[in-house]
Amino acid sequence: MIEYIVVCLVALFVSGLTLFSGFGLGTLLMPAFAMFFPVPTAIAATAVVHLGNNLFKLALVGRKANWSVVVRFALPGAAAAMAGAALLNVFAGLPPLWSYQLGARRHEIAAIELVIGALIVGFAILDLLPRFNKLSFNRRYLPLGGMISGFFGGLSGLQGALRSAFLIKAGLDKESFIGTGIVSAIIVDAARLLVYGLGFYAGSLSHIAPGMRGLILAATLAAFVGSFTGTWLMKKITLHAIQIIVGVMLIVVGAGMAGGLF
Repeated sequence: MIEYIVVCLVALFVSGLTLFSGFGLGTLLMPAFAMFFPVPTAIAATAVVHLGNNLFKLALVGRKANWSVVVRFALPGAAAAMAGAALLNVFAGLPPLWSYQLGARRHEIAAIELVIGALIVGFAILDLLPRFNKLSFNRRYLPLGGMISGFFGGLSGLQGALRSAFLIKAGLDKESFIGTGIVSAIIVDAARLLVYGLGFYAGSLSHIAPGMRGLILAATLAAFVGSFTGTWLMKKITLHAIQIIVGVMLIVVGAGMAGGLF
């Protein structure tokens, strides 16, 4: 039951913020899943919720997307996401790198947990740096930006902040920026889910207890509610304090994951 409370609250809270924040749903939801399930399962489950939530947001604001930007940004991103997801399959198949005793419990540091934990800490630190929050790239770098954010999306599910950094200078108004980001995220999610389905995704999700599928459904519904609420809270909330709290939490979770504590 505790996993339902934690995962659904994270999905509800963060999905509302994703419409106008620098971090994405996957950035926080994946660590929440990873607290209760193996990392490959957590990433695959997050991808399902992320895709479902983005499809819902597509119905809300997707009509504002700039399709020329989508083509230049999301198509290279989809190809890179498949490469990142394939690399995740490789990490998932590696044996533990190291083990140690902490009290009465024995902990193992797996390659996949070390890589994903390090990425979580890295992205959290970047999100806390004022200089990174002001970082943006020229429109000519859209294909490169799509590849970078797509690759890390496929590898770890973490892509929101990088996607925003590259799209923010694409000459889009606020609604078009949001719509373009959502369409791009859907394309990347579809690409990585395809690879997950060919690799660990089928084994991780199709052979687990029915309760996990119920948790994914519950998290998806919670994300829908959060997204719907976020559409009318968009102009009423400031996010700086929230981003600091979230960044610190992510550093703690990422360090714990990399150290084999979760």
